[in-house]
Amino acid sequence: MKGNVVDAVRGKLLKSKIVYKSYPTGSITGSFNDSTFVFGIFGSSKYQVTAEASGYMPRTIIVDPKEAVNNVISRDIPLTSLGQAVVLNHLIFTIGRATINPQSFGELDEVVAMMKENTKLVIQLEGHTDNQGNAEANLKLSQSRVDAVKKYMVAKGINKNRIKTKAFGGSQPIATENTEEARATNRRVEMRVLKD
Repeated sequence: MKGNVVDAVRGKLLKSKIVYKSYPTGSITGSFNDSTFVFGIFGSSKYQVTAEASGYMPRTIIVDPKEAVNNVISRDIPLTSLGQAVVLNHLIFTIGRATINPQSFGELDEVVAMMKENTKLVIQLEGHTDNQGNAEANLKLSQSRVDAVKKYMVAKGINKNRIKTKAFGGSQPIATENTEEARATNRRVEMRVLKD
């Protein structure tokens, strides 16, 4: 397993405290104080890798030996400045509903692992839809979606008081073109750290 810790916006390397452990048992563990990491994976265990840098939100990834290409897993860990929102890029819902697609569970499990690793972390989940259709219905849908994500994380052992939610409906688009790609970009859940 190898990778770099980088600033999510600028792409520059970030010196970080990097801790890896076998997942979920934690029986194999190690750490680095660097911007890069390399370690051997034993057997078929998944591994959890957490990176922390001053002024940035900590981030945890979960890697599976099945991801290896030529016996190497290469994955960078992008860190976002505190206060900035992070889009949960792999969070997929059934269209028009608050049902989470099972393909999304991996990314949500990484957020859960990060919150278990950093027990003081309090986050806010922010729900957005596209601006098609009824604004009131979109606001309700975006709230239902962040509630569904919170419910998933609470079921995985995170205290509900550590997860705030906020719905915006279609009021804060990040793409303004009138295309399906732009609408898909605007349908998102973002995570913001309120307290670390």
